[in-house]
Order: sequence, then C-alpha cells, then structure tokens
Amino acid sequence: MRTALLIVGLLSLAVGLLWIGQGTGTIKWPQTSFMINQIQWVGYGACMAALGLIFIWQAKR
Repeated sequence: MRTALLIVGLLSLAVGLLWIGQGTGTIKWPQTSFMINQIQWVGYGACMAALGLIFIWQAKR
C-alpha cells in the first residue's frame, strides 16, 4: 500500500508541476496545448502538487 501511495504521490506531484509550468507559459509542451498561458491551470496544478505531497508524506509515515 505504501509503495502504491508513493507512486501516486510522485505522479501527482509531477503532473501538478507540469500544469503550473504550462499555466505560467514556462513549459510550452506540447506546443498545441490549450493549457499554455492559461492562469487557472496554475491553481489546478498547485492543488494537484499539494495532493501529491500529502500522498508522499502519508507513504513515508
């Protein structure tokens, strides 16, 4: 269970950071993404990254 929680946490953190990067326009991959320079994705990414950190923290307890 801990391993699965850690994997889900790491994936959630990575996706959240990607969404933050795309929302701010820092990461322009893929080039045709509808998320690039859309500031609402920064908020979604922050929530996803925070959820990932919570999962990682729970897996390490």
